[in-house]
Amino acid sequence: MWHPWGDGDKARFRRAAGMNVLGNAVKILVEGAAGLTFGSVALVADAAHSVADLVASAVVFVWGGSRYDDADETHPHGHQRIEPLTALFVGATIVLLGLLLLRESVAGLIGPHDVAASPILVVALLFAVADMYLLYWYTELVNADLGSTALTALAADCLNDIYTTIAALVGVFGVLLGFPVLDPVAGALVSLLVVYQGVEIARENVTYLVGAAPPAGDRERVTEALRDHPAVEGVHDLTVYYDGTDLEVEVHVEVDGGMTLRDAHDIETELVTGLRSLDDVGDVHVHLDPSGVGEWKEAEEAFDR
Repeated sequence: MWHPWGDGDKARFRRAAGMNVLGNAVKILVEGAAGLTFGSVALVADAAHSVADLVASAVVFVWGGSRYDDADETHPHGHQRIEPLTALFVGATIVLLGLLLLRESVAGLIGPHDVAASPILVVALLFAVADMYLLYWYTELVNADLGSTALTALAADCLNDIYTTIAALVGVFGVLLGFPVLDPVAGALVSLLVVYQGVEIARENVTYLVGAAPPAGDRERVTEALRDHPAVEGVHDLTVYYDGTDLEVEVHVEVDGGMTLRDAHDIETELVTGLRSLDDVGDVHVHLDPSGVGEWKEAEEAFDR
């Protein structure tokens, strides 16, 4: 079967991002046309939300795949931070547009409610729900193996779109039942959900960009992997932090001080290789110390010999 952009991880990433661009473009056309034709604030708000999604998915498509490029002279540690940077852009764009939509919804609550009741509005929203669900399902399917934070952000936004579209659907039903005020109310709810989702996406990816510490479980599995090596007699000064979405590990390991330099080198290689085989671990820096010296040792970080 022919696959655009090839068959590797980067190609699969770009196909998923490209499908997000296409899916959001179709949703904008359908919802935007129906909302503008019948004057529905809720539909226009939901379509405008997808404009931000379209821009964000386009950015992910163009730049997000760079994380799969090899290290080079300008990026000696690789391109891992490009992915959370694009995901951060997704979150910031969603927050900005959500605030603008909230302003429009409040204006709709204050002003007249000139919404034309039409079943076409319901059809357009049901189409949008189906469109976003298929897009969410496909993005999650591709990302099950890739583990991309940028694709995770896009998938979360697809799921968020389903919720906001359902809220817009409630507003449209209000119009059909003779309560047009429910349309801007639904638009306001959509806007608040959009802002919340954008803040959550941005918060997570700022963690990756500033080199924050990961959850305690990640540190524990690194420690356990080191302890499992028979030559290791102690572990101290362990630092685990994010380098992009990867984990970088720096650690001092105590071994028998009487071993040869060649044996010490082999142990260090085994430790580095073992840690790099763990999920999400990238660069590893291991410093070997003779056991019993006590240099830089913190008692609570050492373990019994």
